[in-house]
Amino acid sequence: MKLGPHAFSLRQLQYAVAVADELSFRRAAERCLVSQPSLSAQLAELEGALGVRLFERDRRRVLVTAAGREVVERARRVLVGVDNLGEAAKRSADPLSGTLRIGVIPTISPYLLPLAARALRKKLPKLTLVWVEDKTDSLLASLDAGELDAALLALEAELGDVEHEIIVEDPFVLAAPPGHPLAAKTTPIGRAELAGHAVLLLTEGHCLREQALTYCSSARAEELEFRATSLSTLVQMVAAGAGVTLLPEMSLPTEAARAKLVLRRFKAPVPQRTVALVWRKRSALAPALSQVATVVRSTHA
Repeated sequence: MKLGPHAFSLRQLQYAVAVADELSFRRAAERCLVSQPSLSAQLAELEGALGVRLFERDRRRVLVTAAGREVVERARRVLVGVDNLGEAAKRSADPLSGTLRIGVIPTISPYLLPLAARALRKKLPKLTLVWVEDKTDSLLASLDAGELDAALLALEAELGDVEHEIIVEDPFVLAAPPGHPLAAKTTPIGRAELAGHAVLLLTEGHCLREQALTYCSSARAEELEFRATSLSTLVQMVAAGAGVTLLPEMSLPTEAARAKLVLRRFKAPVPQRTVALVWRKRSALAPALSQVATVVRSTHA
């Protein structure tokens, strides 16, 4: 069915999203600062214009219908697009003012953000930055949905429809406990030398795990059943003699100082990750984000 140009309003879409979030017409009305009868009437008009029921309700609960879930998801995108339009218009005169929402993965944030945030405050004082820490998949989903403006992460083969600027090439270093056979090596470690050694890795969902696993699998190293949620936990387990691990170089000043570890470089080709700032293609904020990338890059030169 083709709808007329004024079949429904942005306000009605906001009401639909609010009801889907709250699963309550009363709470949705409070959130939208309108009366419940007014909200109900607007949603009835929206359902009439679309020709589908969005919600099922009785005295006990509100359910979102299958059609409602699809409409609400599309409505979210429309509302984000409208917000982005307004933000882009405000920033047209000065793109480095206002607020940027930037995601960052946990294996980068503790090591890159302290210096980067300080430099950004100094170099771009009009810019307000909101940092959101999460795993790569979640950050990319938020970026695609318009909930984030950019993300600091490690480049992978499939990142979707994004642009990027490289911040730093971050090589991996082998961390072993004192007395481990690999700790006795005085020359860089070859890939084949990992064969048969127990390797500790992060849990599923961390891109660092996949990058390290690719290198270790080809070396026929043995992955332990233990899964850590942070590099700090990996470091403590290695120091306790549970095995060895691969640490990104940028983490060493923080993590290697916390435990007794022996660090060894790898022979070429050295395993590494490429840390980059990524954003949506055709983003109106691209010029500002490129400048943010330049400042962050300068802190890791």
